[in-house]
Amino acid sequence: MSESRAGIWLGAARPRTLPAAVAPVLVGSALAWHDAHANAAAAALCLAFALLVQIGTNFANDYYDFVRGADTAARVGPRRAVAAGLIAPATMRRAMVAVFVAAFAAGLGLLAWGGPWLLAIGIASIACGVAYTGGPWPLAYLGLGDVFVFLFFGLVAVGGTYFVQAGRLTLDALLAGIPIGLLAANILVVNNYRDLETDAVANKRTLVVRFGRRAARRQFGLSLAGALLMPVVFFFRGYGWACLLPLALAPLAWVHARRLRESTTPGELIALLGDTGRLLALYALLFAAGLSA
Repeated sequence: MSESRAGIWLGAARPRTLPAAVAPVLVGSALAWHDAHANAAAAALCLAFALLVQIGTNFANDYYDFVRGADTAARVGPRRAVAAGLIAPATMRRAMVAVFVAAFAAGLGLLAWGGPWLLAIGIASIACGVAYTGGPWPLAYLGLGDVFVFLFFGLVAVGGTYFVQAGRLTLDALLAGIPIGLLAANILVVNNYRDLETDAVANKRTLVVRFGRRAARRQFGLSLAGALLMPVVFFFRGYGWACLLPLALAPLAWVHARRLRESTTPGELIALLGDTGRLLALYALLFAAGLSA
């Protein structure tokens, strides 16, 4: 039985990566709640914008990696719709544009709360989503993908979500973005760890290609440690014991680091990729619960 068109497009949206869009909105909104500035409508628009940017970036990645030759029959990761011949390149390009236009429209709705300066942030987010694998200097091919994810899915997303609800940006909002950015970047680390050989052939100079798998394991572990350290920082900044809830994930984080170190097959890394996204989701839920308590 052939797969439905809806199923093909759902796969192209890469659901395993979507926690990276939801997590920062959840944490930024929890911090706004803590400071008595929560606004459900603004939070909903932030979530819509973040999800659409993430999906648009995934569509762009599917299209541009095929065009640049990074996605071929030799690739061992999850199926890519364009490379697999399930979606025509021109169709994926049009879908990418449509999703980014929808994201821009959602972002325009936030101007009522955040003011015109948010327009620049929104345009930059969308531009970087395209430039992640597209344009003359694609970020992922230059080894800057991890920086992009940390900044835009961590500091910018958490800080921006807080700002549109509170009307100001605080140090705590930026600090709260650090663990979310680190854990979101770890999703990319696992993905690039798996694709090292095919990325190298396609001249996609990710950090794993540049520095090797040993350095990637260190980055992964340090990011986990940094994420688990931040709740302690918040506790010493005057937040209650509940903000330490994410520390319950320490054993799971240790298991993830060990799995990355001991993985020998693409299937193991594909499973870890999904689990890394779930760890981010669990962390965001616990951290948000602790901050809003």
